[in-house]
Amino acid sequence: MKFSRALIPILAALTLASQAALAAEPFKVGYIRVMDDAQAITAYEGKFYEKQGLDVQLVEFKSGTDLIKAIVGGQLDTGVLGFTNAASWSSRGADLKVVAGAQRGYHALVVRDDANIKSVADLKGHTLASQKEGSTADTVLRGVVLKDAGLQASDVNILGVSPQVAVQSLVGKRVDAAFLFEPQASIAQLIAPVKQIYEIGEVWPFPCMVTITSGKTLKDKKDLVWKSLDAQSQAIELLQQKPDEAAKLIASYFIAEPTLKTLHDGDVPREKIISKAIQTQTFSPALTPKDLSRMQEVADIMQSQGALKTQDGKPFDVKSIVDLDWQQARKL
Repeated sequence: MKFSRALIPILAALTLASQAALAAEPFKVGYIRVMDDAQAITAYEGKFYEKQGLDVQLVEFKSGTDLIKAIVGGQLDTGVLGFTNAASWSSRGADLKVVAGAQRGYHALVVRDDANIKSVADLKGHTLASQKEGSTADTVLRGVVLKDAGLQASDVNILGVSPQVAVQSLVGKRVDAAFLFEPQASIAQLIAPVKQIYEIGEVWPFPCMVTITSGKTLKDKKDLVWKSLDAQSQAIELLQQKPDEAAKLIASYFIAEPTLKTLHDGDVPREKIISKAIQTQTFSPALTPKDLSRMQEVADIMQSQGALKTQDGKPFDVKSIVDLDWQQARKL
């Protein structure tokens, strides 16, 4: 009995030390430098993660493909990216979960004034900058945008690059058009002789970006994952209700200098540009039945394109990778 009592303080100390070590371990959130991921950036810069008791390390990636690899490999806890990445890797056996919404797809088709492109159908024979093949943007471009215009992907010379490189390519006349997220779509129109002729969110809205984690992380760190989702939900509220305030937090992520030199309006404060870009977006932490239905449509497109192959050859079921427990608990 005396020996057991003597162990109590030691065990208590070990428990506290273990908890402290866990609390000290940074919670890693992956993001891409586009407006679709603004809730993660805002949650970090606005200290919403910190207010939830999280020590978040925000890790930037150039593409959703690279980001999902880090989640699968255990280098990240969560990430905000296109759900097609989770679907593709899950079909190959990876244990991934979509745990929340983020942003409903804004993708603008921006064309050079001298390219004589007035509609999507006019892209035939031209060079277009888009995201990497297999990304959500690329899947929707090929399976919805071009298809609805009567074009095949082979009718257009598609280059898979980052949004930043796409803008540079427009400015340098290396491409005639680009399929862009915000704020790159707005920035391109301010610094280059280009115009927007199409935006998919206006004709085919879909949940582009979602929050993804691994099944193991959700099991082992459920409380931390949920706290991160609470923080991102609060950030979304700020983005929607106070875009000017949110722009002050995140503008430097997209425009390095305090002002942007434009073609027609001189030097424009970066916060003004980013605030307007925020207001073009539809952010939502929740996934509705309509969202899930549209996600299934995109997965079906991927399967028809050969970008997604199930092990048993059956249609991929999006609901198999969706976990809405946090959303239901928060009654969103």
